[in-house]
Amino acid sequence: MKALTADEVVRSEGEQSVETKRRNAIKGAFFSEFIDMFDIYLPVVVLSPVLAFFQPAHLSRGMETILASLVFITTLLGRPVGALLFGMVADRIGRRKASIWSVSGFGVVTLLIALLPGYESIGIMSYWLLVLLRFVDGIFLGGGYTGAMPLAIEYSKKEQRGFVGGFIIAGFPAAYVTINLIAMLMFALFPLNGTHSPYAQWGWRIPFVLGAVLAGALAMYYVRKVAESEIWESETADKTGAAEKLPLSDLIRGKSGRNLLQVLVMMTGFWLTQNIITIFLPTGLLVRQLHLTGFQMTSTLMLTYFVLFFTYIGSGMIAQKIGRRRFFAIVGPLIATVGAALLYVLANVDGLSLPAIMFIVCVLAVLVTSPWGVIVTYINERFVTDVRATGFGVGFSLSVIIPSFYAFYMNWLSAFMPLALTSVVLLCVGGLIGTVGALMGPETKDVDF
Repeated sequence: MKALTADEVVRSEGEQSVETKRRNAIKGAFFSEFIDMFDIYLPVVVLSPVLAFFQPAHLSRGMETILASLVFITTLLGRPVGALLFGMVADRIGRRKASIWSVSGFGVVTLLIALLPGYESIGIMSYWLLVLLRFVDGIFLGGGYTGAMPLAIEYSKKEQRGFVGGFIIAGFPAAYVTINLIAMLMFALFPLNGTHSPYAQWGWRIPFVLGAVLAGALAMYYVRKVAESEIWESETADKTGAAEKLPLSDLIRGKSGRNLLQVLVMMTGFWLTQNIITIFLPTGLLVRQLHLTGFQMTSTLMLTYFVLFFTYIGSGMIAQKIGRRRFFAIVGPLIATVGAALLYVLANVDGLSLPAIMFIVCVLAVLVTSPWGVIVTYINERFVTDVRATGFGVGFSLSVIIPSFYAFYMNWLSAFMPLALTSVVLLCVGGLIGTVGALMGPETKDVDF
């Protein structure tokens, strides 16, 4: 067997070191997305059954709905703020430090939520503390992926970026399945029967503590295992001094400003289609209109999200072959036509069996959410290194605000058409906006960082 020369040994060790850094950065981004989504769904899945613990008794149904929605919406509103703040940190100080600080932050806030007293202890202040902490949590969550995802994409080989982006975003369905399994276990172990039952008093706190522990573990992983982006380091090596412009000023002018506008248009469309599937479909359609039981809905969604884990990765790999822009240009119109038709069937055809509903929901979700397997890679490729983290964070998060009010748009449209058609129309509109936004931009799969 031929012995390696000294130069070959050094080269081999260097390649191994780069490969290790690449794997660690990609795994860090996946778990950052996983923990982000885990934390996002904590109040939806775990806390929603016991929100009365934080509120006065005998509220009207309308007020209960408003207070429940605030807990979720404030988190979404905090995300663009965090994306901007931590995006600037990631572009100025480093992707790794932004990830460590943001992950540590939402770990602490999640733990504080687990320790909150109820309405009987401190009155309505209990609810407002919950809302405030969820807003702050949203800021840190918005910053978590702003550093982690650009870091992972910058370490990825050009020909593997599609797979990496799809793998990272697959942390979302993985988190959804995990949080539901944990919630089912908590409901089984700790009975829920009023505000004085074991689950209402402390059972719901266990998943929040677990979320804080996971965040702490991820922060330590970045401290010990993840190296700073070499691309970022090489780009910023010669840029020192207080006179340097902030990434924000570079982001909103010139070519980067035009790129950001294009990303915001595209993402507004795809966020609208995503919200119809991930928020309206389970609560507004499966439960209220199709009258599925809790077990039937959970089974349908668990199957769907299990499939999505693999189809997100598949979407990323397909777009790597045919191009990101072409992928969006094909899928967007399919969402507006085939997706809208499938949603129409669910919303308007009577007598569907449970297996038929599960199949249609699964196919619909795969089609409508498939752009998300490509989005992480694409947005990072749209910005230069100096503003990549800020551009990714702002483009990804700011665009969620307008689509978040989809329920209001459905209410307005119901003045002109049956309510059952409004979600179909919005899905069609979202698919078309996403397509137009994608066509406004260039192909990116061969972009060099």
